[in-house]
Amino acid sequence: MSRAVLFATHGGPEVLQVADVDVPPARAGEVRVRHHAIGVNFLDTYHRTGLYPVALPSGLGVEAAGIVESVGEGVEGFAVGDRVAYVHGAPGAYADLRCVPASALVQVPAAVSLEVAGSAMVKGMTAEYLLCRTFAVLSGHSVLIQAAAGGMGQLLSAWARHLGAEVIGTVGSEAKAEVARASGCHHVINYATEDFVARVRELTGGVGVHVVYDGVGQSTFEGSLDCLRRRGMMVSYGQASGKIPPFEVGGLARRGSLFLTRPSLFDYIAVPADRLASAAAVFAMIEAGVLDLAPTTRLPLAEAAEAHRRLESRATSGSTILLAAAAEPLGG
Repeated sequence: MSRAVLFATHGGPEVLQVADVDVPPARAGEVRVRHHAIGVNFLDTYHRTGLYPVALPSGLGVEAAGIVESVGEGVEGFAVGDRVAYVHGAPGAYADLRCVPASALVQVPAAVSLEVAGSAMVKGMTAEYLLCRTFAVLSGHSVLIQAAAGGMGQLLSAWARHLGAEVIGTVGSEAKAEVARASGCHHVINYATEDFVARVRELTGGVGVHVVYDGVGQSTFEGSLDCLRRRGMMVSYGQASGKIPPFEVGGLARRGSLFLTRPSLFDYIAVPADRLASAAAVFAMIEAGVLDLAPTTRLPLAEAAEAHRRLESRATSGSTILLAAAAEPLGG
């Protein structure tokens, strides 16, 4: 038996229930993984609320790290006892034990802990494709990162600075401003007390930034567009504040022939070679000390609902993980 977090209706965190489930042996092409650390992401809240509908009842969570317990027929490259991590599009990572396709797994380097790996896959690989492939940030570029003190914001800030960009971040409080500065932002704007559009224009000499990374969504979308320079790119990668309303595309021309994209991680790692290269880049940045993916919030699996409450209230900064049964005695 294994514990798993399930939900039968869409709604608030209260719909999440912990249940005992049977986990079958690994089938051909699969690996059964005993989870240690499970990443908690805003994507999980979208599945829970129905913003991104899933068939009900459903599990939750798309990333975890743990130890290979068994391998199915035809699986190569993995053996019992291997330390592995994965991102898998089918929700179900909020569990002690899970079978996943071998194609979703990557080996975790010895220098990277399972707790770090459990929070590194979605956020780290998202940062990689956003900064290196959606818009290839180069030295001298100016970058605006919305919600720079959040888990994704901190990674984007650190990696963008490492690439040589001038990094501007927005936050909602002075306490979070300190977090953003420590993460790599050259300039931090508190949008609770400042007009972030006017401040970005001031910092860029009225020109605007080359690219905006916006995971906030509804409340910042229009302002983010107004921060861009001519032919700049708006990367809308999330909607933590709510769904973005219909947008008249002529506004892109009026603002200076802007580019707008709404990318998804799974389209950037659909090809196995891209998945492996992305994970390798993330682990390299962790080992080099560029990225700090040590989770700042660690909760037992049974407190998944509380993890969602904290995430949605923006009471967290950095990464959140759930500790599975194998880790709870160590993790507390």
